[in-house]
Amino acid sequence: MINTVETIRSVAIQGVKGSFHHIVAEDYFGREVHVEECLTFDGVVQSLMDGKTDAVIMAIENSIAGSIIPNYALLDNHDLHIVGEYYLDVQHQLMALPGQQLQDIHEVYSHPMALLQCKEFFKKYPHIKLIEDKDTAEVAQRIREKELKHVAAIASKLAAELFDLEILAESIQTIKHNETRFVVVKKQNSLVPEADINKASIRFELEHKRGSLAAVLNVMSDCRLNLTKIQSLPKINTPWKYAFFVDVTFDKITDFKKAKALIEIMAEEFKVLGEYKNAKI
Repeated sequence: MINTVETIRSVAIQGVKGSFHHIVAEDYFGREVHVEECLTFDGVVQSLMDGKTDAVIMAIENSIAGSIIPNYALLDNHDLHIVGEYYLDVQHQLMALPGQQLQDIHEVYSHPMALLQCKEFFKKYPHIKLIEDKDTAEVAQRIREKELKHVAAIASKLAAELFDLEILAESIQTIKHNETRFVVVKKQNSLVPEADINKASIRFELEHKRGSLAAVLNVMSDCRLNLTKIQSLPKINTPWKYAFFVDVTFDKITDFKKAKALIEIMAEEFKVLGEYKNAKI
């Protein structure tokens, strides 16, 4: 559990209890936190905007499948703030109603990201049809509630326990060390004491000319910032114009403040998406 300056009583997650988002919510805020279940990330963000929850947990990138691009846009479009992060070792389990074997399974439903991370496993079972669904744990819940035979889910061990399903195969993801980075998001940047801040997420746009991005990266280097992530997203209303989303770490927040002041002058648009504690330290 992470100690925070303010009390978080409710948090929204994408998925149902038993999902990886649920695991992160309880690990980060403790088991007493109220978890609001939402089947889409849009619903997660809307619960925060409507004041139904104090914070949200949102997956942002995976070590196998890469960035979850739509979630960057959600953060940006709603002017939300990242106040923390959490890295979860995601282990995918194949589960079904008890008393079945792999050869009995005809269909496997799961989130597209989970299916992508496990595709090598299913090459050995060509008789199984893979079908995309909204959430890993929600499929497990549906199998139990509707007593669906010959159908399996890819989900967490917690989901198997909650919905009394039998694990047919463990850790079926292609790459065994499979981490997902989750961010903790609020409407205001008000959770982390300045003394604890050693990571930041920023967004900026640059004039479309030679060397503009290189100049910004040089500023980061000169100010002793370590670039840990860079992601570009097209601007929908401006063809061939891009916004850059960047994560940086630093030892001294004064170094970040100096870089921030310089980049704000150099960029056409500049926004701080979050200042928080690096979960990798």
